Amino acid sequence: MLTEEGKLQAAALREQIADISFGQVFCSSSLRTRETAAILFADSDIQTEYSDALREIGLGSWEGALWPEMQTQFPEQAEAFWQRPHEFSLNGAETFLEVQQRGVEKFLQILSTSMVADIALVSHGVLIKSILCYLEQRPLVRLWEPPHLHNCAHSIVEIGADQTMNIIQYADSPYTAMNVHSTQSNNSVITI
Repeated sequence: MLTEEGKLQAAALREQIADISFGQVFCSSSLRTRETAAILFADSDIQTEYSDALREIGLGSWEGALWPEMQTQFPEQAEAFWQRPHEFSLNGAETFLEVQQRGVEKFLQILSTSMVADIALVSHGVLIKSILCYLEQRPLVRLWEPPHLHNCAHSIVEIGADQTMNIIQYADSPYTAMNVHSTQSNNSVITI
């Protein structure tokens, strides 16, 4: 469930994106993202599709645990999570590569099937950051490098007529590096 702070963050983002005419919303099936999407699009009749493929990294036995406990019980994995994400491995948990593959596959599937111009993708930090890493052609070893993706950060990926995907905004800030991944779509995709 969203905290009061989370609700305020979603309301602030709602104001930020108020002028965008979204044609469709794709949302993680988790309760937090459903609540966030409900706040973002409260006055809209936009079609929303919920998907397990857009959920946050599955952390197995770490789910619901406090971070200090994990640092004590699993010091090597806890350090790898933040310092060497490409090496993170915990029994029953997803790796960062698995999350990236799942997220990118869903992202590309959305692009190939959606017929609308502007799409909102409401998901989670690791999943969104891993998709942006893919688009940047940045290896997962560098996943946590800036820009920092804060809660309710707004990033924009533009799909050009030549099928290139360019990040034009990353976590509320303009982004200058251009990307050359191809797709069969001519949409502009908004990731949140």
